[in-house]
Amino acid sequence: MNIELVKQFTKDHLKGEKTGHDYYHGQRVANLATKMYLSDYPDAHKDSRIVAIIQTGSYLHDTIDEKICDNPDEVIDEIKELLPKGGFTSLEIEDILFTIQHMSFSANIEHHYQLPLSGQYVQDADRIESLGAIGIARAFTYGGKHGNKIYDPEIKPEKLISHDQYRNHVETTINHFYEKLFDLEDLMNTPAAKKEAHRRTEYMREFVQEFMDEWNV
Repeated sequence: MNIELVKQFTKDHLKGEKTGHDYYHGQRVANLATKMYLSDYPDAHKDSRIVAIIQTGSYLHDTIDEKICDNPDEVIDEIKELLPKGGFTSLEIEDILFTIQHMSFSANIEHHYQLPLSGQYVQDADRIESLGAIGIARAFTYGGKHGNKIYDPEIKPEKLISHDQYRNHVETTINHFYEKLFDLEDLMNTPAAKKEAHRRTEYMREFVQEFMDEWNV
C-alpha cells in the first residue's frame, strides 16, 4: 500500500494550517497509533495491512475536520478516489472512512460510535495528542487563533452535552482542560493508550495547578 500518496494528500490539504491540526499532528498521530498497536500486539508486523490502515486514518483524519475544512464532503470524495490508487481494498477504505468520519470528540458527545480496531488506535492517538506538553501547546494555540481568553474566573466550565453546545459555547482555554481534556483519559479504547493518557494527564494537571497558583498569587 502506498502511504506516500496519503502523506502528500495530507500535506496539500493542511498546508498553512496553524491551529495544531497540521501535517505534523497527523504524522505524530500515525507514529503514536502505530507504536501503541505494536505494543498491544507484539506479534504483529510493522508492515502489516492493519498498520497501513492505522497510519492512513491518522494522516487523513483532520483533512475533513469541520473546524478547519470548509467542505468535508468534497474532501471525502477526493479520499474515495485516492485510496484505491494507494492499493486499499473496498473493505479497508470503508473502515478508514468510517473511522475518520466518526472518531472526533464532538461526534461522540451524544452518541458513542464503535470504531474498528484500527480506528480505535487512531482515535486514541489523536486524543492523546490533546494531552501532555503537546496538548497544552495545542490548546493555547487553538484558543488564541479563535479569540478565546486564557482564563476568566467569571466564565465557569460547562458540562458538554451536545455537539452544538461544544462548538458554540463561550469558553476559555483553561476551562477547556476541565470541560474536555481531563476527561479524555477515561475515554481511551486500548491498553497502551490508557497508560500513556494517564501519564500525560498527570503532567497536564500539574501544569493547570501551577497556572492557578500563579493566577491567585
